[in-house]
Amino acid sequence: MSARDQDKPAKRGQQPEALATFAEASRHGGKKPDDIGFEATRASGPLPGDLDQEEQAAAKVLNEGATGQNRGGKKAAKDLPDRTRTVRK
Repeated sequence: MSARDQDKPAKRGQQPEALATFAEASRHGGKKPDDIGFEATRASGPLPGDLDQEEQAAAKVLNEGATGQNRGGKKAAKDLPDRTRTVRK
């Protein structure tokens, strides 16, 4: 994605992906850059994902933390798709 494409807006009204905002802040000395506002750009818009799969993985991880028993949380988390920006086309 070119720098020019990254500045184009995503769907109107969408908020920036939290991890994208944190990543930009970490690249700018821990301060959110002024050009990141309340609406997402194509570079900071939501990444597609399977919400049901994410919720099930989160439930397993939280259950393991609460009970101390293996409930398949690590495997469920590893089975989730990569959500980093470097993979996005």
